[in-house]
Amino acid sequence: MNSAEIRESFLSYFETKGSRRVSSSSLVPDDPSLLLTSAGMVQFKPVFLGVKDLGFMRATTCQKCVRTTDIDIIGTTNRHHSFFEMLGNFSFGDYFKSEACAWAQEYSVEMLGLDPDRLWYSIYEDDDEAERIWAEEVGVPRERIVRMGAKDNFWSAGPTGPCGPCSELYYDQGESVGCGLDSCAPGCECDRFLEYWNLVFMQFDRAEDGTLTPLPNQSIDTGMGLERVAAILQGVRSNFETDILRSIMARAEELTGVAYGSSEKIDTSLRIVTDHTRAVTFLVADGVLPSNEGRGYVLRRILRRAVRHGRLLGRTEPFMAEMVDRVVELMGAAYPEIAEHHDLVRRIADSEEQRFSTTLRQGLAFLDEEISRLKEAGSPVLDGRTAFALHDTFGFPLELTAEIVAEAGLDVELDVFEAEMAAQRERARAAVKDESWTSFANAFNEIATRAGQTDFVGYERDDATATVIGLVTGGASVEEIAAGTAAEVVLDRTPFYAEQGGQVGDQGVLSSERGDVFEVTDTTLPVSGVISHRGTLTSGTLRLGDTVSADIDVMRRERIRRNHTATHLLHWALRLVLGDHVRQSGSHVAPDRLRFDFTHFEAPGADQLDKIERMVNAKIMENHPVRSYETSLTSAKEAGVTALFGEKYGEFVRVLETGNFSKELCGGTHVARTTEIGLVKIASEGSVGANLRRIEAVTSFDALEYVEREEAELAEAAAVLKVQRFDVSERVGTLVKRVKELESAKERVKENLSAQSIDALLAEAFDVGYQLVITRVPDTDAGGLRGIADVMRARMGGGAVVLATVAPDGGAPLLLAAGSDDAVAAGFDAGAVIKAVAPHVKGGGGGKPAMAQAGGKDASGVDAALAAARDMLGTPE
Repeated sequence: MNSAEIRESFLSYFETKGSRRVSSSSLVPDDPSLLLTSAGMVQFKPVFLGVKDLGFMRATTCQKCVRTTDIDIIGTTNRHHSFFEMLGNFSFGDYFKSEACAWAQEYSVEMLGLDPDRLWYSIYEDDDEAERIWAEEVGVPRERIVRMGAKDNFWSAGPTGPCGPCSELYYDQGESVGCGLDSCAPGCECDRFLEYWNLVFMQFDRAEDGTLTPLPNQSIDTGMGLERVAAILQGVRSNFETDILRSIMARAEELTGVAYGSSEKIDTSLRIVTDHTRAVTFLVADGVLPSNEGRGYVLRRILRRAVRHGRLLGRTEPFMAEMVDRVVELMGAAYPEIAEHHDLVRRIADSEEQRFSTTLRQGLAFLDEEISRLKEAGSPVLDGRTAFALHDTFGFPLELTAEIVAEAGLDVELDVFEAEMAAQRERARAAVKDESWTSFANAFNEIATRAGQTDFVGYERDDATATVIGLVTGGASVEEIAAGTAAEVVLDRTPFYAEQGGQVGDQGVLSSERGDVFEVTDTTLPVSGVISHRGTLTSGTLRLGDTVSADIDVMRRERIRRNHTATHLLHWALRLVLGDHVRQSGSHVAPDRLRFDFTHFEAPGADQLDKIERMVNAKIMENHPVRSYETSLTSAKEAGVTALFGEKYGEFVRVLETGNFSKELCGGTHVARTTEIGLVKIASEGSVGANLRRIEAVTSFDALEYVEREEAELAEAAAVLKVQRFDVSERVGTLVKRVKELESAKERVKENLSAQSIDALLAEAFDVGYQLVITRVPDTDAGGLRGIADVMRARMGGGAVVLATVAPDGGAPLLLAAGSDDAVAAGFDAGAVIKAVAPHVKGGGGGKPAMAQAGGKDASGVDAALAAARDMLGTPE
């Protein structure tokens, strides 16, 4: 069976057992406690906790996963991956151990055709029930049931919360791939017993004191590694030799000209390129872009590691885009999102590779020199400050530097690096907080469970009569709040829009007939379906069950609506002008402005931005209708509706349709016709990261105010220049040209002084035991004065000078004294001279015997200063 057949076989089998086939969720999880989706159960966490009802109690998925906690191991083994597919079947308080074990055995033997005599089973050491089920109900030999401790066979979400024993299925690959020890058994570090399926029996709730209480609804969470099963069925010893991964690797062989099996070093690099390409493809397709923090840093780290190993294999030209092509070719049918975003993924990978290739060459040369120097000196450790310089200057992650240094048999001075780069180190080591459930166990889940979700009526209404179903202060639910209390209020229905999709939350007032007033300063969505009104009770007392009138700030909402619809028009125009690769990658829709982030690979030209702005305003003036409706996600995609890059959607979605030219999925609030926007003005455009640009714009009255400010600036400039407004640019151009001419003339004066007038100055020299010139030079700056002094001393073959000038920029006097070594030996002291004469120009300064200078405030004292120098050094007037 190839991987596609295994995937379909598993899902179909569990459909026959009453499970609902559920699509893989995004690699970017809804859970803020997780960096990336790392297991099949992630999308079902709120279901397991009983705060969400899917409408069915059995599910089966093939979940795309990314784990990077062991990235340095990937490539050195046959089993570790950054990206992998996890097959899973789940029960939400429905079937339990007996069914899970029986079906795992049935699927393994009858559907996959595994030899039952090669199957082994591990159970938690205290789980007698699991042993009885395997032995008596399923009928497996007791001698092939192995008891293990909590480290291997007890799963928990964290120190508290849902937990339970687990049972793992192993496939005996035979003595030929084992360690040969008599003690070899499931759990051994060798490859003989390959664990391919884990059944988690979620049956307890662990309290803070460690007490285990049976859960009211016992559940099943399983995970079977697709790559491992494929290796077993395809008779290979490495996951990298299975159909999909081997085909990806074949492309890497073609592009690098090396063959798998040539050497362990080559094999390691080929495995890394193969594995990481797949991870890069899926991460970008799910909306992750390279950056220096969070998920973006994980992506950048993986991509750069792949590029470096491509270089180790001899590939000097960009290759990642072509590797991406192979991944899409092989997996696009199972995961349409990578096919949909194929071009964007290619361009992101290529752009990041080329950017890194430049710094890689420079950084590697720098690091090679350091390694050679360390080896010559016999030092085993690379200085942490050098590692910091590689990170800061060349973009080398610490892990990459450590890997290269390790290949040379050296270490990195980690403590010094960490002291230099603490913040970046935290980002670099950002790890998946594996299956933390704390974000779901809060007051808002309790409210949702007890009172249900909030009914949002804000698309149709600006006000509503509602009942208080939740009050939260300090993260805890309370039954009432008094005046002056900052709190969050949950209503059964509300017109207030909660911040999401880039649109800020509404503000307004909640009030009761008895005079209670709660001022809402923000509206959020702490958990799915629950809208929280955040603010302060300014008068009265608010209790659970109270009836209130919920009124939004209508004028503020109107401004937000205009800005939100404007982002859709911008998106449409950007794609037409810059190309189909443009995707929205974030936005911020506030009352006074909008921010729109989009994928693009270079700065748009001024003419392109002008065209985009004109196209948007043309659509506004054409007065197109704006309408919204709900449909299924499948129907929306079939109708060509644009889904926002990296956004996650449910089974049913809301479509926003503007005229007949823009269709996007969007849950925000919008105008009814485009003319309500009034006007759009682009205020700025710039880069916010690799391949990511940002436009900031204003609409309606804010756009008018922006234009008025520009007009005021133009009028002020016209008044200063004494020209008409429309002549300002011409006048400024003339002035700029004149300034350049004057600067050129100034430089010519300096050159003349240096080249033609030095002789005249040297004619004033006196012999005081050394040649000495004390004189005033035409207006110049400090740099010019030092230059003249250098030329004069060189022409005299030594000697000393005391020079004065009045600087051209403001008329400040400058004094300088300088002497050659011979003059200093003969008694000349530039520092003493300047210290003595500077008071004449109301200044101060000093220096060394060979060079000193001073600045002053009184240019009228220059001649007196020079006279004082003559008296001091014994020269005639």
